Amino acid sequence: MSSRRSRETPEPPTGRIQAVGELDLATVPILDAELAGLRDAGFPHLILDLGGLDFIDSTGLACILRYDDEARQDGYSIALIPGPPAVQRMFQVTDTEARLTFIRA
Repeated sequence: MSSRRSRETPEPPTGRIQAVGELDLATVPILDAELAGLRDAGFPHLILDLGGLDFIDSTGLACILRYDDEARQDGYSIALIPGPPAVQRMFQVTDTEARLTFIRA
């Protein structure tokens, strides 16, 4: 997975990451570092764009769920832009789609 990080300044400040390729055991550390970097920079709102993913495994799902849990506890927000059908299927079969915040791009 590669990612593109951009800093947006709509109201309120939002950090955005676009995940590209595969989100799996080998690439989750990259996403984790990018998300942590935005949080450490003080962004109160994060957007993770899954539109560029081809694949997500349980490790990628666990990372997203962990950030969702932390957001609820620590007072920041994370929203997801849906990925292609194969990626969204992971959220459907694990019954996590309703738990997470999905937005339109």
